[in-house]
Amino acid sequence: MSCNIVLVGVGGQGVLTIADLLIRSAFEAGVPASYCPTKGMAQRGGFVKAEVRLGSEGIGPRIGEGQGDLVVSMERSEALKGLLFLKPGGTFLLFDHVWAPTGVMLGADSYPERAQVAQAIRTVSEELIVLDPDELPTVDGNTVRPNIYILGAMIGRTAVGEILTRETVEGTIEARWPKAAGANRGAFRSGLTSADGV
Repeated sequence: MSCNIVLVGVGGQGVLTIADLLIRSAFEAGVPASYCPTKGMAQRGGFVKAEVRLGSEGIGPRIGEGQGDLVVSMERSEALKGLLFLKPGGTFLLFDHVWAPTGVMLGADSYPERAQVAQAIRTVSEELIVLDPDELPTVDGNTVRPNIYILGAMIGRTAVGEILTRETVEGTIEARWPKAAGANRGAFRSGLTSADGV
């Protein structure tokens, strides 16, 4: 089994960290994998994209338009860029965080409503999962890290979980940040069960 994954968002959200954890987990599990990151000009707020192929051998890392089995957007407006990569019938996971660009804050540009984005996604596929940033759980009194929570949702609610086991991914997360193992474990496990189709 294979899965083409495109992750989009803005700088500072941990898009590339999710991709890195997927690749590390794949290597740990002996699953063929490739990865191609694209960073925006700004360290925080610039467009960021990561293309990850799991289970494919002898294929380059780039994923063309309409070839994504799973597209994950960590910011509402960036979802419209990510939508170009979703194949018909693929799954779209939206973390509905709003990061208004300068033009919007100055009143020069408009910003899409959640319903508009959902409608656009459904023109390609009905497989839409929405995570509300206002409903992030807490662990030991602290709000969980969104990117680890989203990774949990990917494993628990999408085809990625048929390729990488939760045990492998959780072990990868704990190996990368051993001092934060408890908090990250809580974030990941919350994500496994908290994503609902909308």
